[in-house]
Amino acid sequence: MILESALLDVLPGQEDAFLAAFAEARPLIAVQRGFRTLQLRRCLDGGRGSRFLLQVEWETLEDHTEGFRGSAEYQQWRALLHHYYSPFPEVEHYGEPLLTA
Repeated sequence: MILESALLDVLPGQEDAFLAAFAEARPLIAVQRGFRTLQLRRCLDGGRGSRFLLQVEWETLEDHTEGFRGSAEYQQWRALLHHYYSPFPEVEHYGEPLLTA
């Protein structure tokens, strides 16, 4: 399992529209080969209410980088969500946990 992680800085004032668009986009990723689960969390720190943390679990790195990103559903995902970000998020991938508590 790998974990995709991205900090999403949404344009201020567009948070509700982003969340509505994300709800519409979620089924597009959920049907992908290797998709396991996702979590979207909103930052609680003062002045950061436009920042969200997206974490997606995939079976393999390629399920995300080649499968989803190469799919027609990804084009719809981009159209629904990418115009909300400034700056565009850096997406990172992490391996299995090295330590758990």
